[in-house]
Amino acid sequence: MAANIFSVRGSKIRSWERCSKQVRQQRTRLYIIWRCTVLLLCSHE
Repeated sequence: MAANIFSVRGSKIRSWERCSKQVRQQRTRLYIIWRCTVLLLCSHE
């Protein structure tokens, strides 16, 4: 019984880590796109 609780908790933590990793990658991608856009707009002036 106790081992089953730990395995469920471990799988939740693993899925959370995977989710947070995807969120971090998405934020990084958006930040890079945003920086490129700002640089392009500023270089036009």
